[in-house]
Amino acid sequence: MAKRSPSRSKDDLGLHNAVRLPMLSIDNYNLAIRDPESDGFLGDRASQTAFRELLDTARKQQRTGKDPFGKEPTAEVGKKAIDLVLVGGDTDAAHLVHLAVEEYARRLVHVVQCFLAQPEWDKVDDIILGGGFPDSEVGGLAIRRAMRLLKIANASVELHVLGHDADEGGLLGWVPLLPRDAHRRHEAFLAVDVGGTNIRCGIVEHRLADDEKGGKARVIERLQWRHADDEPGRGEAVTRLAAMLNGLTAQARTLGVRLAPFVGVACPGQIEEDGGIPQGAQNLPGDWEIPFNLPRELGKRLDPINGKDPRVVMHNDAVVQGLSEHLRMRKARRWGVLTIGTGLGNASYTNR
Repeated sequence: MAKRSPSRSKDDLGLHNAVRLPMLSIDNYNLAIRDPESDGFLGDRASQTAFRELLDTARKQQRTGKDPFGKEPTAEVGKKAIDLVLVGGDTDAAHLVHLAVEEYARRLVHVVQCFLAQPEWDKVDDIILGGGFPDSEVGGLAIRRAMRLLKIANASVELHVLGHDADEGGLLGWVPLLPRDAHRRHEAFLAVDVGGTNIRCGIVEHRLADDEKGGKARVIERLQWRHADDEPGRGEAVTRLAAMLNGLTAQARTLGVRLAPFVGVACPGQIEEDGGIPQGAQNLPGDWEIPFNLPRELGKRLDPINGKDPRVVMHNDAVVQGLSEHLRMRKARRWGVLTIGTGLGNASYTNR
């Protein structure tokens, strides 16, 4: 649940777990709806992991012929390989993928309807679908099918796919959260998007002088580490993250970019006002939950920026990715975001 301390000022720019922004309020995020049919959460039914489980089930239930995906475990079949069967690949493989797509679309519709039934999502009319899954051919097909099913059901909500590269959404979404002193005196800042599979870092040029609402912001340099392949411990992950950020700081100097001493970190889970994570970080490498404090530990490893120690600020990754689309949603009264990745992130907003 998004909460704002009474001691905070009229807006939360530049603070951990920001709730009140000049153009909108972040009403809720990390909403956990228990799945009545399992020990998990309902959102898990619509994650990218869930799609692979459905594809795996379809492979196991195939009664004739050889498995068109061979002996490779479903979890290890690349997204490109799955996409290719939809654009002229093996007919049997395409059939299995379509079976998984249809069932996934039905599950996504059910999850959307369950979120809309919660008080925290009351009167939400538009939902952005982000994360890595919608970027794929199979993800796009599943979402188009879900849109059709919602229309058939006369649902009052409209689904929208993230309008830019999902790898950049968790970076660009920091522009609306940027503290005023960071954009008045500087051209750019560092942003991080930590997920269950990848860690992405980038130099974000906010360009607020050209568009005060952030519509011209862009990522000018980006690094990515697929930490899931290396299975690092928490200490190793934080050290590697710091090295990536320090490298980008050096790159900014080379490019002549005036970098703000500010680092925005988007991360799964509930975020406290001190940047700690009390719950929801189970997909990250190692134990990232309190008493561990990522802003404090990461800050110890960062090089100064323009002679100042950078301020590290935390927020939920779904919140930040949703904020990257705030201009597109400016005509909505209430809107939400569902990020489809290793898990299913969520957030809801009200425009002012």
